[in-house]
Formats: sequence, C-alpha cells, structure tokens
Amino acid sequence: MKDKLPKMIGAEAASQAFSARESWRVFEIMAEFVEATERLAPISPAVSIFGSARTAPDDKYYLLTEQIARQLSDAGFSVISGGGPGIMEAANKGAYFGTSPSVGLNIQLPHEQNNNPFQDISQTFSHFFARKVMFVKFASAYVVMPGGFGTMDELMEALTLVQTGKTRRIPIILVHEPFWRGLVDWFKSTLVSEGMVNPDDMDLIQVINEPKDVVNAIFKHYETRGFEPTAAEREIQLNL
Repeated sequence: MKDKLPKMIGAEAASQAFSARESWRVFEIMAEFVEATERLAPISPAVSIFGSARTAPDDKYYLLTEQIARQLSDAGFSVISGGGPGIMEAANKGAYFGTSPSVGLNIQLPHEQNNNPFQDISQTFSHFFARKVMFVKFASAYVVMPGGFGTMDELMEALTLVQTGKTRRIPIILVHEPFWRGLVDWFKSTLVSEGMVNPDDMDLIQVINEPKDVVNAIFKHYETRGFEPTAAEREIQLNL
C-alpha cells in the first residue's frame, strides 16, 4: 500500500490539474462568443452559405455558388461562409467582388484548414459549436449547396432550430434540385408518412436552381416585415 500511495497522489493531482484546465476553458469559450458577436454585429442583413469543401474551382457547384454569392452581395447581403476551400471559397469569392462584405468563419483543426483569401471580415474559432451559433445568429437566410456530412449537419441543425422555435423563421434554400431530390423525397415518403415530422415542416425548405431565384425568394420572405429581428425574436436568439 505504501508503494501505491505516491502513484495515487500523483493520479489525483493530475486529475485536479485537468479539472482546472476544463474550468478555465469555459472562459476561453465565453471570450470566443463575445469577440465573434462584437465583430459580426454590424454585418446585417446576412446570408449563410454552406456546401462541400472538396469542390474544385472549375466545378459546376463552385461556379454556381460564386454566382449566387455575387448576386446576394450586390443585392445588399453580407455573405457568411466557413472561410475554407471549395464551396466556402466560392461563396466568399463571389461576395468579395460584390458590394457587401464577405465574411469567413474559420475553424482551427488538427490538420489545419487553409483559409481562403476572399474575406473582408475573418473570424477564427477553436470550437465548432461556437462557430455554428454564429452561422445561425446573424443569418437572415440559409443557402445550402451540394455537400457532404458537414453540410448535412448544418442543414439539419438549421431545420431543427427553426422547427422547434429556438431561432426565428428564416428561408432555408437547397440549391440544385437534382442533387437534393432523393433527400427531399425521403423526407416526404418516410419522415412525414411515418409521423416523424409534420407535413407542414416541409414548408421550411425551398428547392431552387437559379441564382436570381435564390435572391428573389429571400426578398419575398421579408417583403412584409423587414430584415431586422423583432424584439421577441431577439429574445429567442439570446437562448440559442
């Protein structure tokens, strides 16, 4: 027992040290939220664009995203994207050469994400969840381009937040109908038919092909109310 005592004391000390690090990490997270909120507050109205990081600059989805972002920027919307390559770069690039700010929400990864150079406002996050809050908090609309698991994660989170009333109702637009057809059909044939979601929940999604129609759909959503959140919506967003 005497021989084990130093090991037990050492293990307890290591555990306490780790707990202390976890406690201090809370302050780092708080600082990340505060800094991002202060930097992004002036960008309204803004549109968040998501899609694959693997898309090459000559890919049709990249070029389509660039067109959409440019038209949104010229229409007065800041464009928020992930700050990395692929669709993120296309979104930032289109907005960068438009009239409104291009915003990149970059993430620190073990294998570093290469931040694209087309960012008027660049904010770097250590934590995915803080970054995801900022995508929602400042977005007047979501434009979802073809993508993989990360894109699906952002789409499902947006749908869940709107469906459950944890954020305000915003347009959630899926671009390029052939890509999304199977998923939307499955929503209807399985989720709706088996009662997993309400039939009205399908109204949360719009499927659009043309850049100008994306812009028009967002303006149509806000034509009777304006882009600024109401006082009640601001209260909701405080609890994101």
